[in-house]
Amino acid sequence: MNTLFESVSVGRYTLQNRLVMAPMTRSRAQPDGTPGALAVEYYAQRASVGLIVTEGTQPSADGQGYLATPGIYTDAHVTGWKAITSAVHAKGGHLFIQLMHAGRMSHPDNTPHHRQAVAPSAIAPGAGMFTAQGMQDIPVPRAMSVEEIQQTVADFAFAARRAIEAGADGVEIHGANAYLVQQFIAPSSNTRTDEYGGTIENRARFAIEVATAIAREIGADRTAIRLSPGMALWGIDEGDEGPTLYRYLVGELNKLGLAYLHIAHQGNEALLKDIRKIWTGTLILNRPGRPREQVGADANARVADLEAYGAMVLANPDFVERIRTNAPMNEPHREGFFGGTEKFYTDYPTLSEASVD
Repeated sequence: MNTLFESVSVGRYTLQNRLVMAPMTRSRAQPDGTPGALAVEYYAQRASVGLIVTEGTQPSADGQGYLATPGIYTDAHVTGWKAITSAVHAKGGHLFIQLMHAGRMSHPDNTPHHRQAVAPSAIAPGAGMFTAQGMQDIPVPRAMSVEEIQQTVADFAFAARRAIEAGADGVEIHGANAYLVQQFIAPSSNTRTDEYGGTIENRARFAIEVATAIAREIGADRTAIRLSPGMALWGIDEGDEGPTLYRYLVGELNKLGLAYLHIAHQGNEALLKDIRKIWTGTLILNRPGRPREQVGADANARVADLEAYGAMVLANPDFVERIRTNAPMNEPHREGFFGGTEKFYTDYPTLSEASVD
């Protein structure tokens, strides 16, 4: 029995199917971080999925990492996102804005204030960053004070409130992919000796505080989080204690009653099985690189409640219909992933458009 096309409750909402558009940076925002008209079309085209999780959206100027990524902390940002959420809702879709603080994965040339990046500790990731001047080495970040950490938690809550003002159905905290939340989790990027470093409980503290603050601000049933246990990227190494930390973290987050937990799975099946037991709410699972023929396997086996897909949804605005009818998929074009115009952004054909051609 295929459960993908059954409705499912996520927080305060009932979704029309169990397919999720995974968050994907597209780097097409205006210079001030406001999403433009093409983004309205891009998201509206894909509104048939049960849930859209937007590209990573910075909650503050300090949170920006890449060129041309959107924000959600100014009036202009809210206005830009309102056009997107209205278009998605008009097509019956639901949308959560992903709040992404890049932490040390940033370059001063890419931010509006051109300041040194902030992070748990003053440790560079050992990676490059694309800027308007081309690829540059990411410089050493500045270690955050406790007061700055607390302000960053407040920035997340403020951005969540602005997302709701913009018409979003909720927000997803980006706690994955080597950005700020995971930088606190990993001992390779967090060598603090205060209450935010050292022990498992201390390294998980920032994620829990951000989730708690947002849940208080907009409601737990509109708050979600994405985690990537075991992801080793850009200098992130969670060490042998990593699985134990995630079991603790998921247990603490579970107490908050969040809308969902979104796991970017890195292959530790034993840990995934434990997370499924610990997390009593809705679970979204993203297996990067999962082939087309396995779409639906996790939902059907109840390994997860919903499945998230990235590149296949990027290249197929009618992804749901193609899965439903077992139709062929458009292939994604990597050269259009980041930056550019409508080419390989809003011009991927639907089945009906392809048949006309």
